[in-house]
Amino acid sequence: MIDAAGLRVMKAIADAGSFTGAANALGFTQPAISQMVRRLEQRTGTILVERYGRQVRLTEAGEVLARHAVGVLAALDAAEEEITAIAGLRAGRVRLMAFPSSSATLVPKALAILKERHPDVTIHFTEAEPPESLAALRAGDCDVAVAFAYEGMDLGEIEEDLSALVTHKLLDDEVRLAVPKDHPLAQQGSAHMSDFSSEEWIAGCPRCRGHLLSLAGHAGFAPNVAFETEDYVAVLGLVRAGLGVALVPDLILGAAKPDDVVALPLEPASRRQILAVTTPDLQRVPAVHAAINALCEAAGVPAPPAVEAKSPAAV
Repeated sequence: MIDAAGLRVMKAIADAGSFTGAANALGFTQPAISQMVRRLEQRTGTILVERYGRQVRLTEAGEVLARHAVGVLAALDAAEEEITAIAGLRAGRVRLMAFPSSSATLVPKALAILKERHPDVTIHFTEAEPPESLAALRAGDCDVAVAFAYEGMDLGEIEEDLSALVTHKLLDDEVRLAVPKDHPLAQQGSAHMSDFSSEEWIAGCPRCRGHLLSLAGHAGFAPNVAFETEDYVAVLGLVRAGLGVALVPDLILGAAKPDDVVALPLEPASRRQILAVTTPDLQRVPAVHAAINALCEAAGVPAPPAVEAKSPAAV
């Protein structure tokens, strides 16, 4: 196997015309250069350097290696410089996927923090619900997924096996019951699901619909879902128009609640956990760790400690 060290030796011999000159150029001893050449000849199975007296000259095979060494070593140097820039957050990228209600509130704040702190990091953002974003994370198509899990329903119900993923809790997002301002129960201090068993309901994403069905089932009824949309602006518009009631998380209500919609806290309360999800290896990537830190800062929670990259011996 030809390695970078061997290529550097061959180029140095070609430039200097002697083992001694190559040793001086590379900071090695002359015997070390001789040993490296012998090892390289053993690996390639041919003579690379012809020795005559105190002089040396490259054989045809040696000239081939020296010639190719120029381009290979230049590429390696460029790669090293680029990696150093990525490690120092002077370059790099992070691919983030987040579900829609977080992309309207939490995520923009986090991305602004990341852009301000590390302007040279490229950010790729895509909207996706947790099943899709976690699948993309596993497939290597994203670096960080912002996902959610309702109380009593862990992330394992999104994906069967999450043992290889790392989660960082960002916040607890309370879910409220949105009703029109003129609804007869709008002035109650809280809402019991059973009080709305005869209402028409507006359901959101598949997991949100599952949450609605679960809460309604515990309250003893099956909700009459009249409208379904994953767009919470549309959900609130339908509520405002008096076409039904809906479960809406605080993340949306804090950003887009119309004046003529009342959000009642549920009794008992219902919440969902908002999580930043990545992989053990990706969280060691500086840009990914910086993105998770920005999400934590935007959510008002402590950032996780930096995780050092594994040494080759530990892999």
